[in-house]
Amino acid sequence: MAEQNNQQQPKKKKNNLLMWLYLTIIVIIFGSYFLSDSQPQKDITYTQLQAYIEADVIESMVVYDNKTVKAKVREDKRGTVFTDTDNKKQDKVIAVAIPSVDEFNKYMTEQNTLRKEAGQQPIEIKFDKGRDYWYILINILPFAIFILFFIWMSRGIGGGMGGGIFNIGKVKAEVIGKDDDKNKVTFKDVAGLEGAKQEVEEIVSFLKNPERYTALGGKIPKGALLVGPPGTGKTLLAKAVAGEANVPFFSMSGSDFVEMFVGVGASRVRDLFRQAKEKAPSIIFIDEIDAVGRARGKNAITGGNDERESTLNQLLTEMDGFGTNSGVIILAATNRADVLDSALLRAGRFDRQIHVELPDLQERKAIFGVHLKPLKLDNSVDVNFLAKQTPGFSGADIANVCNEAALIAARNNHNAVGKQDFMDAVDRIVGGLERKTKIMTDDEKRAIACHEAGHATISWMLRYANPLVKVTIVPRGIALGAAWYLPEERQITNREHILDEICATLGGRAAEEQFLHQTGTGALNDLEKVTKQAYAMVSYYGMGKSMPNISYYDSQGRYDYGFSKPYSEKTAEKMDQEVADIITQQMKRAKDILEQYKEGHHQIADLLVEREVITAEDVERILGPRPWKSRGDEIIDSEEK
Repeated sequence: MAEQNNQQQPKKKKNNLLMWLYLTIIVIIFGSYFLSDSQPQKDITYTQLQAYIEADVIESMVVYDNKTVKAKVREDKRGTVFTDTDNKKQDKVIAVAIPSVDEFNKYMTEQNTLRKEAGQQPIEIKFDKGRDYWYILINILPFAIFILFFIWMSRGIGGGMGGGIFNIGKVKAEVIGKDDDKNKVTFKDVAGLEGAKQEVEEIVSFLKNPERYTALGGKIPKGALLVGPPGTGKTLLAKAVAGEANVPFFSMSGSDFVEMFVGVGASRVRDLFRQAKEKAPSIIFIDEIDAVGRARGKNAITGGNDERESTLNQLLTEMDGFGTNSGVIILAATNRADVLDSALLRAGRFDRQIHVELPDLQERKAIFGVHLKPLKLDNSVDVNFLAKQTPGFSGADIANVCNEAALIAARNNHNAVGKQDFMDAVDRIVGGLERKTKIMTDDEKRAIACHEAGHATISWMLRYANPLVKVTIVPRGIALGAAWYLPEERQITNREHILDEICATLGGRAAEEQFLHQTGTGALNDLEKVTKQAYAMVSYYGMGKSMPNISYYDSQGRYDYGFSKPYSEKTAEKMDQEVADIITQQMKRAKDILEQYKEGHHQIADLLVEREVITAEDVERILGPRPWKSRGDEIIDSEEK
């Protein structure tokens, strides 16, 4: 750190010297125009000037084009012009505005003729171009703009040129050196992600003890690509590598290579690898590499971006251009691995793809354990319960839940963060902010309660539907009502699972048609969801009865750039018909279940109208225990045993 500060001080002094140099040039230019005629003078009227001329007080004068006359007073007549309040030692010039240069010239010709006839010395007259300050400003302004532009460019456009126009091709990577205190993240700070940590720990182990691998003839992978959804900890894992490896660590974003100037991206790639090789062994980390590594030639309308593609070509060359003994390892992260160029993913560049997935139940418990440490908790907080309540949450989401719970507890003047604060935080993040002030009529409230009670009833009675947690008719975000579920964390989803989910999702619209004999717009989100699920069953998962075992899923994204579908219009009609049949069958199934448990549905709806929020315990009291135990409960129970 001391060495880095010593390097920054000369650079800072150099910038200060340049700044003072530019200011001096500007002052000299403006001073030469505006300060050259700063001689002390006294302004008088034209009548007074004529009187002084006729009284032989004026020694000489200068007539300017801007109808201004400056006259020099004879030393022996100075007391006639200047009073005691004037500075007689300095005020030697009088200034006056004349009506016209030609008329004044004619007047002075007559006066000098009379002076010659009287034997007096004629008054010396000079004609000069006046100081037109607008003219001066127009002539100086381009030079001033050029100087300011040069300063701006030399310092860099808002810092975006990597230190100025002369360093535009230089890399702007954040370099973390050995034993740098700026990065304190280690593998202990990364909860969960055990498989991903094992992969990157091997890279760190090679950098610390390369002889262990090279003695057997092995070669360490040249590059590793971290792939996973947003917020799962890819960048955090890279920070842990930087903290553990104890080697120079170059960190950049993929967008740092992209610039409006041609050739800059490729130049920065070359400079990055040059610096990394000089400090080998070292690690290069490129975050969001899809910004520069997208597949080439995929834009069929406007063609590829040549600048981006040339940057990618240079990156490909550098990654495969050095031997394993150079000691440079590439780490990269992206959540869009499907759009990356195949040449970038081949062996020899990114030898490994490390998948960083959303955490499961056990990993969420470990992540909660990390983020709950700085919080002041009461005895009601249970980590197992919180892990069960947050299925599908990423590590970033869990961190947000913990922070939001602390804010809610502080807002409510609690002495510690409790279980209810965490539940409110989850509701706030998933459903949005409560809008208790939104005005609804009694009929609207009853319709929303009937809709949500339909969801609750059917999801409670179906085996593979997600277990219910809470139902509310209080508006949140853009929703007028909401139901919270605990999705089972399955590795494989069967046809029966999807059909039960579609049936439960249609429960709200089925209840409206069955008991209110009307339909509303509140089921829009439900209908969109079931339509997508049904189309996925038929066109992606091969679960259609009329066209089984056929999938049109495009994992490479190739169909996105074409103008035709990979199936005929006749096949499309078959898909549409099968999707309509699936939704119709599940709607009928939902109505049959509601008719069977009609009394329980009405009690749930009445309770919602009365209390606005009910929980799974209320539904269990009305409908009885759920026939099937959720998988999450089974995991927790087995762990506790």
